[in-house]
Amino acid sequence: MATLIAIGYPDEGTAEYARTALSELESERVIKVDQVAVIIRDEDGKYHVHTIHGNAGTIWTGFWDGLFGHTDEKGIDEGVQEQVREHLQPGTSALLMIIEQMTEDKVLAALKGYGGTVIKTSLSHEDTTRRQQAPQPPSPSSAHAAS
Repeated sequence: MATLIAIGYPDEGTAEYARTALSELESERVIKVDQVAVIIRDEDGKYHVHTIHGNAGTIWTGFWDGLFGHTDEKGIDEGVQEQVREHLQPGTSALLMIIEQMTEDKVLAALKGYGGTVIKTSLSHEDTTRRQQAPQPPSPSSAHAAS
């Protein structure tokens, strides 16, 4: 079962710095991350979602949008959704990760220096399976060829 971890930061830039540290942990095989998103809420209150892993496309954009209540997203605890939304006030950011496995003490120690508020929840087995079986968006080369 995958785990969703969200870490909220009091400014717009720290989530991206923490994401860089996360990449280093992946290369050291301390963590196996399925998907990562950096969410920034600018001073005007607009959300900016930057997905990092795999075939992010519309599937994962929809997933992250669902976390903020823009769609009816199943599998994510409503309390967690609310905590993330409450934390993402204008001028803040968050690092959201769907983690397959990790050495928790090493990951927490590496990310501790960035501060932030940690929200952690497990995704349901059904939700994890549904995401793995979802159709993938077309690759840029096949989309270009169809034009």
